Amino acid sequence: MTTSSDSSETSASSLPGERGELLRALAEQRELLLLTVRGITDVQAVQRTTVSELTLGGIVKHMARGELVWTQILVKADGELPDGMLDTGQYRMTEEETLQGLLELYATAARAVEDAVSALPDLDRSVPLPRTPWSPPETVHWPARRILLHLIRETAQHAGHADIIREALDGANTTARR
Repeated sequence: MTTSSDSSETSASSLPGERGELLRALAEQRELLLLTVRGITDVQAVQRTTVSELTLGGIVKHMARGELVWTQILVKADGELPDGMLDTGQYRMTEEETLQGLLELYATAARAVEDAVSALPDLDRSVPLPRTPWSPPETVHWPARRILLHLIRETAQHAGHADIIREALDGANTTARR
C-alpha cells in the first residue's frame, strides 16, 4: 500500500523522547495491520472468514474512524462525545466504499494523531473523556499519554484480528509477509 504511513513514520521518528517513541510504536502497529490488507481486492475486504462479523475492510474503517475520534477528544478536550463515536457502522465497509478510500482515510487519521501529539505541550495534559453508556457517572480524565497507549493497544488488538481473518481468507499472514 502506498499511503502516508511511510511519511508518518518519518515525521514520528523525528520527534524526540517519549512522544516520538509512542508515535513510532503506534506507527509500527499500524504497519502490521496494513500488511494484512496488502494485495487484497474490495471483494476480499468485505468477506467474512470467521464466525465474527469483522472483515478486513471493516477493521481498517474502524481504526481510521477511531483515530479521528480520539484525535478530536485529545484536541478539543471538552468531554463532548464526538460525532460517530458510537456508530456501529464504523465496523463495516459498505458497497459504496473502497479499500483504497479507507486506506487513505486511515493515512489521514494517522497524520491527524501525529499532528495533535506534536502540538501538545506535554503528554501529561489531562483530557476529559466523553460520556458513553458504559462510563462511570463521574467524568473520567486521561493524560494524553494514556490516549496514545490506548491507540497502540487498540491497533495491536485489531492487527491480530486482521491477521486471523487474512489467514482464513487466503493463507497469508503478517509473519510471512514482513
